[in-house]
Amino acid sequence: MQRSRVHIMGASGSGTTTLARALADHWSVPHADADDYFWKPSTPPYAALRPEDARLALMHEMFVPRESWVLSGSMLGWGESVVAQCDVVVFLTLDPSERLRRLEARETIRREGQEVDEAAWSRFRQWAQGYDDPSFSGRSRAGHEAWLDTLAKPVLRLDSARSREQLVEAVLAREPH
Repeated sequence: MQRSRVHIMGASGSGTTTLARALADHWSVPHADADDYFWKPSTPPYAALRPEDARLALMHEMFVPRESWVLSGSMLGWGESVVAQCDVVVFLTLDPSERLRRLEARETIRREGQEVDEAAWSRFRQWAQGYDDPSFSGRSRAGHEAWLDTLAKPVLRLDSARSREQLVEAVLAREPH
C-alpha cells in the first residue's frame, strides 16, 4: 500500500496507537489519535470532553485535508466525516486476556512516580473489560463490528498478537481497492 489516509481502530490495549505511530513513521506522514481530539487537555487527563463540533473542526483543521495521514482510536458515533476521508480502515483484535495485560503494563508505566486516582483507574479497567461482552453498553467489539459492516471502504482485519513490524508489513502489503 502506498501512503494514504488510514484509520486504525480496535479495543483499548489492542495496539492501535502503536501501529499507527509505526505506520506514520514508515511513511513520514502525520499521526493523530482520536483521544487527543475527543478530550480537552486536563489534569487529570481524560476528564473533560471536547464538544463534538469543536473536535471535528480541529481534526479538519489539523490533518484531514492532507494527502496522507494515520489516525488511531475509535470515533464510533461522532467521527463519520473524518472516516469518510479514509482510504482504508484497519481493525485490530487481540485475545482479551492479553489485551488487558497490555493495558495494565501500559498504565503502570504511565503512572510511575505519579499519584494515582485508584477509583478512576478501576472505572477505566472495568470499562476496558466490557469491550468483548456483546451486551456491554459502552464501546464494544459488537458495536465496532456492526459499524464496520456499514462502511463502503476496505477494512483490513488484523490480530495484533503479531509484532509491530509484522503488523506494519501486513498493512503495507494490502493492495488498495
